[in-house]
Amino acid sequence: MSEKYDVIVIGAGPAGYVAAIRAAQLGLKAACVDAFAGKDGKQALGGTCLNVGCIPSKALLDSSRQFHNLTHNFGVHGITADNAKIDVPTFIGRKDKIVKQFTGGVAQLFKANKITPYFGTGKLLKGNSVEITGPDGTKQTISATNVILASGSVPIELPFAKFDNKMILDNAGALDLAEVPKRLGVIGAGVIGLELGSVWKRLGSDVTILEALPDFLSVADADVAKVAAREFAKQGLTIKLGAKLTKADIKKKEVHLTYEDKDGAHELVVDKLLVAVGRRAYTAGLLADDTGVKLDERGRIVVDEHNHTGVDGVWAIGDAVRGPMLAHKGSEEGVAVAEWIAGKAGHVNLDTVPWVIYTEPEIAWAGKTEKQLKDEGVPYKVGSFPFAAIGRAVAMNEAVGQVKMIAHAETDRILGVHMVGPGVSELIAECVVAMEFKGSSEDLARIVHAHPTLSEAVHEAALSVDKRAIHKGN
Repeated sequence: MSEKYDVIVIGAGPAGYVAAIRAAQLGLKAACVDAFAGKDGKQALGGTCLNVGCIPSKALLDSSRQFHNLTHNFGVHGITADNAKIDVPTFIGRKDKIVKQFTGGVAQLFKANKITPYFGTGKLLKGNSVEITGPDGTKQTISATNVILASGSVPIELPFAKFDNKMILDNAGALDLAEVPKRLGVIGAGVIGLELGSVWKRLGSDVTILEALPDFLSVADADVAKVAAREFAKQGLTIKLGAKLTKADIKKKEVHLTYEDKDGAHELVVDKLLVAVGRRAYTAGLLADDTGVKLDERGRIVVDEHNHTGVDGVWAIGDAVRGPMLAHKGSEEGVAVAEWIAGKAGHVNLDTVPWVIYTEPEIAWAGKTEKQLKDEGVPYKVGSFPFAAIGRAVAMNEAVGQVKMIAHAETDRILGVHMVGPGVSELIAECVVAMEFKGSSEDLARIVHAHPTLSEAVHEAALSVDKRAIHKGN
């Protein structure tokens, strides 16, 4: 007889493991199935985010930033260092240590909350049973009153540039290079391409990014994207827009690329190629044919506003469903679903999910862009403020960028906030709170912000919405 649970979660990424923990906190008997293995071959909870995504990339971004500051930016402070070098094995080893710390931390949280982890691939069967195929191929079946599908996403692979993680890399391969490539090609100027491109550029790689779309960072506000593009160009990142990769051949120890733009076909030779053209829901093999759970045209699990699949007791969250593929969005869906299962009131507002790109400068936003509001015919007003007029930013020698706030022209309710500059990954939180509580730009304008801080840029941008910023002409 199979083990019976109140909740089984398939997937132990930020959506799945959080759902399991919250379910256990609410008194439900919970299990979590996940197949991710660490470098030691043992189960490594935390999914893509903790193992080969958010956390390791931030570790490398921080290390590379320290090195770049030492070699390029510290002179203005009167600090000099001759013959600075980067030891790549130590650089990668620090990242691996942080990953192990956090995946081990999830395992400890499971133990503390009495959650049963299963190591293997989970498949939903009819009747809310889950078949688990272990690393050695052995199978077992467990069942539950509720099953939460949190299978996550995988990188999109181009048919003519298949991953080998030696020459042609996905995000995981780009986190584990043994040495700094002399020439790095990146396909896709999205979050992953920009972040990992920045890591290796800072360490001395000649980085060329090919982006098929004609506009840079089209998901972000145009004003923010323009500032970011200018700064990346100053840093030496070569970004070619409207450039579509058509061929990638490995010859000896080089990758020979062919791409097309408005001027025709071009050749580019690199030592390593990172393909970062997006991710897709990982639902292959997840569902038996007779479960009744439906997939959309993009392979995502179809759910309602409460993340329910329409099949009694089956829910889905995170990258495998609609909405932005962001760890924090998945985590909040995990909490909400656990609370709905327990008969409580869950809540996720997809309209106020913050986005962050951890480049230098950082980019962050929440809510609508100016173009979206214009296309929707919504009346709006805009205020902005540059970090160049913020004392703290200038003292840090990081005065690039701005905060842009968009409010409804009639009600003054904040509709979107868009930032590029120092520490904006943290500054966006204040704006998300204001938006979640239906706040107005005047609300933020009337709140006292500490001086000198970076957050004063948010304050001044709010004042600027009504043309009353103090430290710039309106």
